Amino acid sequence: MKLENLRLSGLLATENQELTTSYFPYNLLNMATSVESPATARAKYEPVIGLEVHVQLLTATKIFCSCSTRFGDQPNTNVCPVCLGLPGALPVLNRKAVEFATLAAMALNCEIRETSIFARKNYFYPDLPKGYQISQYDKPLAEHGYIEIEVGGVRAGAPGAPQTKRIGITRVHLEEDAGKSLHDGFPGASDATGVDLNRSGVPLIEIVSEPDIASPDEAYEYLTRLKEIILYTGVSDCNMEEGSLRCDGNISVRPRGQKEFGTKTEVKNVNSFRFIREALEYEIDRQIEVIESGGKITQETRLYNSVEGKTYGMRSKEQAHDYRYFPEPDLLPLVVDEKWRAEIRKTLPELPEARRKRMMSDYGITAGDAYTLTLTKSMADQFESAAKSAKNPKRVANLVQSELLGRLKAKGLEIEQSPISMKGIAEAANLLESGTISSKMLKDLFDLCFERGKDFPQVYEEEGRPAQSSDTGAIEAILDKVIAENPKQVEQYRAGKTTVSQFFVGQVMKQSKGQANPQLVNELVKKKLG
Repeated sequence: MKLENLRLSGLLATENQELTTSYFPYNLLNMATSVESPATARAKYEPVIGLEVHVQLLTATKIFCSCSTRFGDQPNTNVCPVCLGLPGALPVLNRKAVEFATLAAMALNCEIRETSIFARKNYFYPDLPKGYQISQYDKPLAEHGYIEIEVGGVRAGAPGAPQTKRIGITRVHLEEDAGKSLHDGFPGASDATGVDLNRSGVPLIEIVSEPDIASPDEAYEYLTRLKEIILYTGVSDCNMEEGSLRCDGNISVRPRGQKEFGTKTEVKNVNSFRFIREALEYEIDRQIEVIESGGKITQETRLYNSVEGKTYGMRSKEQAHDYRYFPEPDLLPLVVDEKWRAEIRKTLPELPEARRKRMMSDYGITAGDAYTLTLTKSMADQFESAAKSAKNPKRVANLVQSELLGRLKAKGLEIEQSPISMKGIAEAANLLESGTISSKMLKDLFDLCFERGKDFPQVYEEEGRPAQSSDTGAIEAILDKVIAENPKQVEQYRAGKTTVSQFFVGQVMKQSKGQANPQLVNELVKKKLG
């Protein structure tokens, strides 16, 4: 499907952009020129930030019809009269979408409204075929939730002990997604804009925060925690590259101590958490500069150019009345009664923060270990399974941190792509714990696992189940040879330079191919060199 003649003064309309001549992707008449605010000016103001996050729900079909939600299919192949907005087509609500939305709201500590109302949000975009979006307005599915974030300490990138801050969630509501405008990648793209309506009608939840976020770093931490929680519930894959999670930031600045909010701007369509942080940083400095120079902030929607690190005006910001909300006449009120809520709550998994605390208690691991091991639900599940079979769960956690993650990072791999399973880590930890293998042997075996793309148990068998030797006679023979070949180092040791002992230990370990028991070697070196 193509829309002809959407070129405005030589510029194509972009996705989710109203078609008037003032709504350019980059408003050339009002392009911001940023000079970094002096620290003194920045210190006079405080930012106020609220975030709106759209999350695509992981249902097989769309919210009001049976079309597939599969990503990546040929444009306009997963469509029907309902999602095309054809006259006479009626929406039918997807039960699974309601259950997923309710589950997410519960995970975000929200109060679930028993009766919520769908509404029509009226506006014209080229990728919105009905001319309105079915959403929720004054009676959303859920309200009054919160997320707790850390605003100090290691996770927040600051020294010292972490502090917890609660960020309120105003509402979680259900709505349908719009389609997608295409500006390239199809025949005739140089002369026209295309529209792909495969995404039209995909179920979304919109999660709106309170304006409790006081810095771009807090915004980044909030988004990280939010994504983590949603992934644990399994209601979305949160794949930002495929548009499964999208974020808009609302930001204003005000003199420190002032209670009234300043005029806000909205930064839309930012496709990574890092860029959200950068865009907010830029907007803070831009707004302070405008105010300090005697100007006024215009309430508007802005786009972030990640290459330039700047935001540009896109259009004036709409108010709720601009959308002419009214109840959707083709849908009954949505009733999620107590019985249904109880059934949904039974599927709520243990959430990341609670799991970290329990794992620290159950396995004696550190807060840092617990954080790393719960980054994904899959990883946490695997660790717990391995920890239960390990002689020392803490050693399993240590090996993940010290031996596995570094190799994965060097290879550019995710934990799911690791050749060494968590079960393999547990077996290696047990061999290390019992003294069967040394740390050096384990490192070598892990290297072989990555070279061969095989799990630890398989490589250990292929290498003949190597074990470190505690044969005193054999180790003494190797040590005697090393001492005889290095008289200079012997002289240094006996002259008081005792650190030279590590030279002899290293040589013995090398000549024994890492199989000598390091503790026994250390004892024999001290005994032989007296």
